[in-house]
This record gives sequence, structure tokens and C-alpha cells, in this order.
Amino acid sequence: MSTLKKPPLAIHWKIFIALILAVIAGLLAPEQIAGVKTTVCLEFFGHLFLRALQMLVVPLIALAVISAVGKMGEEKAFGRLGLKTIGFYLLSLLMAMLIGVACVNVLTPGKVAPEVSEAMIAGASHDGASVAGKLEGRGAGDIVGVFQRMIPENVVGAASHNQEMLAVIFFSLLFGYFITKLPEERRERYMRWWEDGYEVMIRMTDWVIGFTPYGVFALVAATVAQTGLAAFAPLAKFFFTVVLGLGLHMFVALPLLLKAFGLPPSRHFKAMTPTLLTAFSTASSAAALPLTLECAQKNAGVSKRIAGFTLPLGTTINMDGTALYECAVVLFIAQIYGVDLSFSTQVLVVVLALLTSVGVAGIPAASLVAIVIILGAVGLPKEAIGIIMAVDRILDMCRTTVNVFGDTCCTAIVARTEGEALYGMAGACVSAKKSEESLVP
Repeated sequence: MSTLKKPPLAIHWKIFIALILAVIAGLLAPEQIAGVKTTVCLEFFGHLFLRALQMLVVPLIALAVISAVGKMGEEKAFGRLGLKTIGFYLLSLLMAMLIGVACVNVLTPGKVAPEVSEAMIAGASHDGASVAGKLEGRGAGDIVGVFQRMIPENVVGAASHNQEMLAVIFFSLLFGYFITKLPEERRERYMRWWEDGYEVMIRMTDWVIGFTPYGVFALVAATVAQTGLAAFAPLAKFFFTVVLGLGLHMFVALPLLLKAFGLPPSRHFKAMTPTLLTAFSTASSAAALPLTLECAQKNAGVSKRIAGFTLPLGTTINMDGTALYECAVVLFIAQIYGVDLSFSTQVLVVVLALLTSVGVAGIPAASLVAIVIILGAVGLPKEAIGIIMAVDRILDMCRTTVNVFGDTCCTAIVARTEGEALYGMAGACVSAKKSEESLVP
């Protein structure tokens, strides 16, 4: 008599269980194991997992973009998809920043008693000085420099160490576009080679993703073991303000956009749960990208040509959570220093946050660099960045999750407007037949 086998546990449940166990293990773990610091052991395994994910990023992005753009077939289709994608990203960024500015202005987390303000400024001076020293020489010119580096002098050098992903994407976009200019027979033969390479990368990605629960456990347990839950205590009101803003954007603003295009937010959240948990635990949109692509295609039903174009691009230029955080930090620090920023100055903060969230992502310590740039622009000392360092790590995990969710919402909306039926739904905004006809050379 045969027994029924239980279906395997879904990966998002495995990751969720790993998160809970990691918090418990981090709180209860001894300081040392066999003479070695527990955090060192945990970080070793966590960083192995991160390195495996990062190993996939450059070839996966390049092959995804080249194969996606190459399949579009003609300049018209490429332009239409590009305009839709960038338009949504700019809209979601603007919404996130306005939410962040509104939350800080309403809750005023930095309006504290003078003696508390003086203590926070004095306590941050040491950490702030060390952070500012690492960022010495950074300024508004970094924004221009990043956009200059979008066109690489050496694309192989740009791809090394995952440092210049915007340059890799730009080169891949051009490469895929000019594949479409080859004679039809050669184009089809050449595209098969790139699509086969992309398929190999997807299979490699599936294998690495199988280790996600273990990597998540190691990374989160190491963080909790180092900071405990005390990391939430300092700057509690500021922490709550940022989390509230991120929550409003992720659970109100973006779902409303999904509903506006006839997409069910609950089904989208369910489809993206594995990559959202991965983004939270790794605090890296790039590290979560392989799983984001898989969730969009397998769970949501987005086509490879759209997911392969919108998601790699969004990982580089769409930073909803980061932009919201930059605005909140600058306004909070201004309040701590007793500076009332005028409406026009707050508009300047929003504009700079938009530019830096798009452009500075390729620079190490991207958020810190962006905040230093904005602080300097509004006349605040760059050393003040040390005020928020106690909660930056936890908030980094939160804002990265919002970044990734924003990318997936754009992907779903663009796919819907291109006539794709997601989650098994019918009745897309544009008929699939019309969408296919527009792609015929």
C-alpha cells in the first residue's frame, strides 16, 4: 500500500522559519564556539551564500537584458517598453519621497529637548567623523560622475566586483538592440545562443536559491548576536517614522497602483514573498535579483522578455525605499540641529534624493554618500550622519525590501499593459494579439 508523500515546503515558508530561528539563535548564542567568535562562524556561512548570489549577478543581468531586448524585434517595441518602465519608476520614486517628507514633517521625530539634542550631536561626533572620513571628497559632483560612468570605457572592467552595474546594463541594452539589426536568419541563430546561455544561468540560479534559508539564518543570526534587540531602542521615534513611511509606500501606495491596473495586490504579495524575505535578510537588491526574476516569471507569470528588461534596470535605478530614507534622514537631522527647512529647501532635498537614489547606487556606501551630498547642499554638517548609524543597518534591510517590491510592481504593471495575463488572469489592458503584432519586424 503506497503512502502519499507530503508536498515539499514552499521556499518562502522555509525562509520565514529561518528568520524566526535566526532571531532566537542570535539572542541565545554563546559568545564563542570552540574558541571562535560565534558571529565570525555565522558570518562565514552567510558571506558564502552572499558570494554565491553575487557570482550570478553580472552574467544573469547581461544575458537577461540582451535576450529580452533582442526578442523585442524592433526599435518601436523597445522604446515603448522603456518609456513605460522608466515612467513608472519615476512615479514610484516621487510617491515614496513625498511620503517620507510628509511623515517626518507630521511626526517631527527630531523635535526634542535641547539637552537631548546636544547629547545626540555630541554622541554622534565620533562615529560621524569616522564615517565622514571614509566619504571625504564626496560631493554633488559624484552624481555627474556616476552618469558619466554609465558609458563604460571598458565593459569588462565595469562588470568586475559588481561595481558598475548601470554600465553593464547600458552596454547590454545597446548590444541586444543591435542584434535586432542583423539579417533575420542570423539574428534568430544568434539569439538562440544568448537564450540558451540565459537558460543555463536560470538553472544555476535555481541551485543557489535552494540554499537561501541557510544563508538567511546565518546572516540574520549574526546581526542579532552583534546588536541584540537593543538596535531598535536608540532613535526609536525616528525608526518608527521611517518604518511607517516605508510601510505606507509598500502596503498602500504601491498596492493602489496595482489595483489601478487591475492587478490583485494580495496575489502579488504572495507571489513575491520569497524574494522580499531574501531582500530583507541580505539588504541587497542585487543579491535578491536572481530570486526576483524567478518569482516574477514562475509565480506571477511575467514573460521573460519583460522581466529580463524591467527587473535588472529597476535593481539599478529604482530605489523607492532608499529615496524615502534619504529625505527622512536629512529632515530628521535638520530637526535635531534646530533648523527649520523652508518649503523650497525641502523641494531641493526631494530633487537631490531622486538624483542620488538613481545615480549613486553604484558607489560603495551608496546611501551614506547620497545623504552626505544632500546634507552639504542644505548646509548641515556631514558628521551629523553619525546620529542615525545605530539604526541604519536595520532600516537598510527594510528599505531594500521596499526597493525590490517597487521593482516587481513595475514589472507586473508593464506586463499587464503589454497584454500579459498574470496569475492566470484574463482580460489584460492590451490584447495579447495586439502586443505580439507590435513586435513583428
